[in-house]
Amino acid sequence: MRQAGRYMAEYRAIRARHGFLELCKNPEAAAEVTLQPVDRLGVDAAILFADILLIVEPLGVGLEFGTGDGPRIARPVRGDADVARLGAIDVDSALGFVFDTVARVKKALAGRVPLIGFAGAPFTVASYVVEGGASRDYLHVKRLMYDAPAAWTRLMDVLVDGTARYLNGQIAAGAEAVQVFDSWVGALAPADYRAFVLPHMKALFAKLTPGTSAIHFGTGTAGLLPLMREAGGDVIGLDWRVDLRDGWARVGHDVAVQGNLEPAVLLAPLPYIRKRARAVLDAAGGRAGHIFNLGHGIHKDTPVDHVKALVDIVHELSDRR
Repeated sequence: MRQAGRYMAEYRAIRARHGFLELCKNPEAAAEVTLQPVDRLGVDAAILFADILLIVEPLGVGLEFGTGDGPRIARPVRGDADVARLGAIDVDSALGFVFDTVARVKKALAGRVPLIGFAGAPFTVASYVVEGGASRDYLHVKRLMYDAPAAWTRLMDVLVDGTARYLNGQIAAGAEAVQVFDSWVGALAPADYRAFVLPHMKALFAKLTPGTSAIHFGTGTAGLLPLMREAGGDVIGLDWRVDLRDGWARVGHDVAVQGNLEPAVLLAPLPYIRKRARAVLDAAGGRAGHIFNLGHGIHKDTPVDHVKALVDIVHELSDRR
């Protein structure tokens, strides 16, 4: 989860030369960042370096990345008139640099490990677009859902269509699997997920290129797991707040799961990291279909040696099963 990032000196060196959006839009540099964890850590798959909000820039909402402030939307979408002004996302012309990055990474990997493409889920992307940035309570989003459901549906339709074409473009360029990140969907009650998110996620997964595995991940989703399974995906991601054994039982053992070590564990001494990694593997019980992963992204203060050690520990303990 979030393989490339500030915890790696190699990444920080590249960021010193490029602004964040500039880096995302430079296929040569973005490919280099994507490959860094593969070369340094020995992970079993590469995850494309990009950002979940690249897809909203062509909507003309004014995407900005301030230093230390995270993404900001200069012109939030708050009502019917705002949504009515949104056109379809021209993925090929607006996001072609991402497909170029995928092709470069695919060529450089030369079959060593597969490449996972990714995109933000429509709800999470909509949350940024409506709120204007990160939020604690998502009141603008919920107000739009409750007060203007037709406008909400129109917004989600635009994002579902654009996201499907964006992911399919990554697949066509060489991604062997894709992951859909619904980072903020845990803010919703199950009834709201069923009414305002589930139909759109079903539509998104139905539009993906047949035969390509899709990972469906969210955070804070302990109360939503059966609904996420219903929404779709070949793999359901489990964050660290869920017991893996219980979470897998709730989504069903006929679907794969990904997760779910608490990311902060990587700040601990190596013996403790080993203990907690073993606990995750024990919870999976050696059952086919478990992808060992963190329960969310790597913290920026995490020692790289600890991440490398985790990879080695998982390989060692998995080989014994």
